[in-house]
Amino acid sequence: MRRGAGAASRGRGVIWVLLPAFNEEPSLAAFVGRIATICAASGAPYRIVVCDDGSADGTRRVLGELASSLPIEIIDHKLNRGLGETSRDLFEHAAEAAAPDDILVRMDCDDTHSPELIPAMLAAIAAGADVVIASRFRPGGGQRGVDGYRAFVSRAANLFMRVVFRVPGVREYSCGYRAYRAAAIQRAIAVYGNNFIQLKGLGFTCTLEKLIKLDLLGARFAEVPFVLRYDRKLSGSKMASSITTLGYLVMAVLYHWPWGGWRRTYAHLGAEAARGAAVPAAGDAGR
Repeated sequence: MRRGAGAASRGRGVIWVLLPAFNEEPSLAAFVGRIATICAASGAPYRIVVCDDGSADGTRRVLGELASSLPIEIIDHKLNRGLGETSRDLFEHAAEAAAPDDILVRMDCDDTHSPELIPAMLAAIAAGADVVIASRFRPGGGQRGVDGYRAFVSRAANLFMRVVFRVPGVREYSCGYRAYRAAAIQRAIAVYGNNFIQLKGLGFTCTLEKLIKLDLLGARFAEVPFVLRYDRKLSGSKMASSITTLGYLVMAVLYHWPWGGWRRTYAHLGAEAARGAAVPAAGDAGR
């Protein structure tokens, strides 16, 4: 479904909204409707790609109904595979279908991420960023409906990530609400291959991994203030905290060790990618 030249001829990149969905029937229809309204108001063409990750409720039925009137594509997982594999399928699908000047917006579809933030994220991409992060830790950001313990854990986790991974200008490492220049994702998949999202089975670790892998390729980051609306969440939490914590620790080891870790393994690939040179997939590096 590659549509590159046709979209480029219209002079405006397509907005691809990527939604992982698992048992999101209660909020899905209204939430997708808000996304459609915001994207249509931008004047840009848009597509909504939803990966139904083995939902056991009416999520798939609702998606079918929405697809009759909105530009929605549905990826079906018959069984629940987790956020890592769902994210991989969404990003690989969009990277294959998008033109380099398109924008990929990844959101949760449980109504905790406000679509009204999309125009500010598009503006930051237009200003030169490759990745725009919705940040709770910028002035004007925050979170509602999150209990004190969870808020403390979230801040502690982000502090840990800032110390261990040190991405300049980034304060928010764990929020999945981001906008990406399609060219940056296409380059990352070309460089890393199937290892762009390597830690697929470790809960929400994939959200951090994408950020770190893009930083290793020299991506330019920006953040916009964001209020996480956990008070609007109607479905249950999908995060397995122990698995995700393990994933963060595994990533810390892989990033720094052994023998320089990912930083050394991928350094020359990032430099070649920045020059626009042809690069081997990461799995072929050093052969």
